[in-house]
Amino acid sequence: MLRKVIIFGVFAAASASLPSLYEKHGQSLLSTAVENSADAPRPVEVSAATSSVAGRRVVIDQDMRGHFTATFKLNGKQVDAMVDTGATLVAINLSTARRAGVKVAAGDFTREVNTANGIAKAAIARIDRLQIGRISVDDVPVVVLEDKALEGTLIGMSFLSRLKKYQVEDGSLLLVQ
Repeated sequence: MLRKVIIFGVFAAASASLPSLYEKHGQSLLSTAVENSADAPRPVEVSAATSSVAGRRVVIDQDMRGHFTATFKLNGKQVDAMVDTGATLVAINLSTARRAGVKVAAGDFTREVNTANGIAKAAIARIDRLQIGRISVDDVPVVVLEDKALEGTLIGMSFLSRLKKYQVEDGSLLLVQ
């Protein structure tokens, strides 16, 4: 019995370290393991306070309010954002747009949108690249709102619909590309 517990512990520790080894050594580690053994263990997903990465999969845990928040990159600039499956587009405020290099002029704010804060003027634009972990989507449509109309960043369906899969299970949101 003790031998089984020790063997299980060794396999559990090895499995838990695979995602970090993959992060450090990239695709070469995975391809070498697959070439050496058809039965090689696969990286397992681990969960952290905000998100964890295993290949092109990201797991985001619910925060204390029940929302899925994580750090994304908009054109390479880190932005804390909340995933919102009820939002048609990714929504950013003007300050975030400027920081990420998204060009919008005052005359571009020709649309009206309904937000939780009421009706606001908005501009339609595009983000060259939106990333979380190893998941990356290019040319993402966004709606830009004035700072007073939107405090944070919302990751909507213009990003999520371009993933292979997204699902909520056991208090976590799984994103797969």
